Amino acid sequence: MLVRKSVTSLAPALAAVILLTAGCGGGDEAKSGSGTASSSPTPHGYVEGATEAAEQQSRLLLGDPGSGETRVLDLITGKVHDIARSPGATALTTDGRFGYFHGPDGIRVLDSGAWMVDHGDHVHYYRAKVKEVGELPAGTGTRIRSDAGVTVATSATDGKASVYRRADLEKGALGTPSPLPGTFVGAVVPYAEHLVTLTAESGAPAKVAVLDRSGKRVAAPEAECEEPRGDAVTRRGVVLGCADGALLVHEDDGAFTAEKIPYGEDVPKTERAVEFRHRPGSSTLTAPAGKDAVWVLDVGEGAWTRVKTGPVVAANTAGEGSPLVVLESDGALHGYDIPTGKETGATDPLLKELPEAGAGGGAAPVIEVDRSRAYLNDPEGKRVYEIDYNDDLRVARTFDVDVRPSLMVETGR
Repeated sequence: MLVRKSVTSLAPALAAVILLTAGCGGGDEAKSGSGTASSSPTPHGYVEGATEAAEQQSRLLLGDPGSGETRVLDLITGKVHDIARSPGATALTTDGRFGYFHGPDGIRVLDSGAWMVDHGDHVHYYRAKVKEVGELPAGTGTRIRSDAGVTVATSATDGKASVYRRADLEKGALGTPSPLPGTFVGAVVPYAEHLVTLTAESGAPAKVAVLDRSGKRVAAPEAECEEPRGDAVTRRGVVLGCADGALLVHEDDGAFTAEKIPYGEDVPKTERAVEFRHRPGSSTLTAPAGKDAVWVLDVGEGAWTRVKTGPVVAANTAGEGSPLVVLESDGALHGYDIPTGKETGATDPLLKELPEAGAGGGAAPVIEVDRSRAYLNDPEGKRVYEIDYNDDLRVARTFDVDVRPSLMVETGR
């Protein structure tokens, strides 16, 4: 029986970013596409056309819905790169490498040229040139989910989904998509070399289904999800948001199970978690809990914590003992200790004016988090703030840009 637990303090975060191990590199680091002498052995982790690095190569993709202007901010060099416009884009998502600019008639796919490959016991970081991939035929609300092998686009209109080969995208082409049979509720999520999704018959609660990459059902864990909203992939499995909490779908040695993580109390519809944000690789998720609080879901503990805050605009956390970082309506960032809910610090107001979502191409600011820094976009001020969340929310750097960066995602993590 699942018991709702109180969240305890997590172990302190690792003091340094994971570096390439000596046994992994096989000697030299991977070279760029120009290559080395033909007599040299190909280094482990070599990717043609990319340079391997010993640390994270983060970049921010920025978009202005009003003008369609798009930029790439390289966080290693501090340089801002001007790229082709994305007219009509009203949303921007990423899978850690590719940026997806969502418009009413299609989704523009951009290779940010920064990514990582996680081998479990070590990580490879890469950087390459930014390049265009193409435009996916998709309508408003289409959900994009990816892993190392495939990218899946699920329509919000009819629930149909198509699978794109990741190898094609990496070569700069969309390739030919493979449609999945049937229709789905919410996103189709690649996980553990399978696809995790929800299906439902008319009037019945949605049920978990696990498919192979061709769409054949291979498992159906006994679990229902009423009014599903939101999903996230963590190291512990796929989290699916439901009316009474969440479902955790986990794979172990080829077997799939689904575990309920209930709120443990009746939660009004307006205060449910419907969209998760977290640091990639972390198992601590955040979501607004109404207007003046934030849900924190510790997937490992199987427990929800509701942290009372001021009026919430955006929230995120790096997990692993790091603070909950919340942008509130006063334009300042506030830090909270998750186990106690105590406010631990706040910045001066950083955003002098908060855009109204949907007004004049505006979008609510977001907080992107990686292992050492958080990033906050200021659309009205035309800047991005880099925040050291482990040093009293210190503003480490400020990047001025020539567009309103209403849309922002981080790649290379």
